[in-house]
Amino acid sequence: MNKLLFLTTALVAAASVARADVNVLSWGGAYGNSHNEAYIKPFAAETGIKISMSDADNPATPVKAMVEAGNVTVNVASVEYADAVRLCDEGLLEEIDPAILLPAADGTAATDDFIAGAVTPCFIGTDVYTMAIAFDDSKFADAKPASPADFFDTAKFPGKRTMRKGAKFNLEFALMADGVPAAEVYDMLGTPEGVDRAFAKLDTLKNDMIWWEAGAQAPQLLADGEVAMAYAFNGRIFSAATTDNKPFKIVWDGQVYEMEGWVVPKGAPDLEDAMKFIAFSTGTGPQARAAEFISYGPPRASAAAAVGNFNGTDIPMAPNLPTTAANMTNALASNLDFWVDHDAELNERFNSWLLAN
Repeated sequence: MNKLLFLTTALVAAASVARADVNVLSWGGAYGNSHNEAYIKPFAAETGIKISMSDADNPATPVKAMVEAGNVTVNVASVEYADAVRLCDEGLLEEIDPAILLPAADGTAATDDFIAGAVTPCFIGTDVYTMAIAFDDSKFADAKPASPADFFDTAKFPGKRTMRKGAKFNLEFALMADGVPAAEVYDMLGTPEGVDRAFAKLDTLKNDMIWWEAGAQAPQLLADGEVAMAYAFNGRIFSAATTDNKPFKIVWDGQVYEMEGWVVPKGAPDLEDAMKFIAFSTGTGPQARAAEFISYGPPRASAAAAVGNFNGTDIPMAPNLPTTAANMTNALASNLDFWVDHDAELNERFNSWLLAN
């Protein structure tokens, strides 16, 4: 798709959003449902403010297009951490005053309650998510996949694979599968030799790969039997396993985790109501409630302690959160600075690699 057509498509999609006092742009699927149930409905009920929500495969893309075209129709958008920093650096986001954030129930200031990095000039974290290995348990009667190396071993674990179409997460995962310890991944990836090594590892799966772009696609590919293993957002897999009774299992070894959160596009209308929504939705109660709909960890300590069971069930959510200590044994924190500096060049190489025979 050429750039002009892409911008036109993004703007038409944005313009189709029904006007409300607050228009929220999210990611759809189980993740969007967690926003709707924990944030949108309670906020509207408590404040009387009219609010709507729409979806995008990656909200950062239409946010950038809208601001650059001077036609901003979204007030609040959910984006990945690195995208928030990049958009903020480019002057495409409004600043968010941390003074609007609500304290914890015991009076702890919000800025002391959030984990490190969750509150920045243009971004307020809403959840910690991860990219993790998932597999269809019915496909493997005996030995079960247990590591990044197993994901790449189609001889021992036959079947197609699916990964997100892009460089981020995949290059780190490929290096871990190739034996690089999590603590050394970004040092390695910061060298030409490390990048070559990551792509060489991806080469070994290229002919067995189906790429996904929207988060809901990975569990659907598993459910349809098109792939046997996925590297996917953990919350989507958990939702499919619990809500849809799919035989999916998550392998936490080799997970790469990051935060998502709210941003406000530069020039967004109804700023006062947008800030009210951000303050409400990042409070302790809504943050804990959101984690009961999808297995993403709250970035507030008070909220993490308040998370109960998966909505309407007796399934405790804590063991299914990426931030639970037992799940962090060989976890890698996505390096914000690395991706702000290298996202464009590595995605260009990734796209060229996809087209190569």
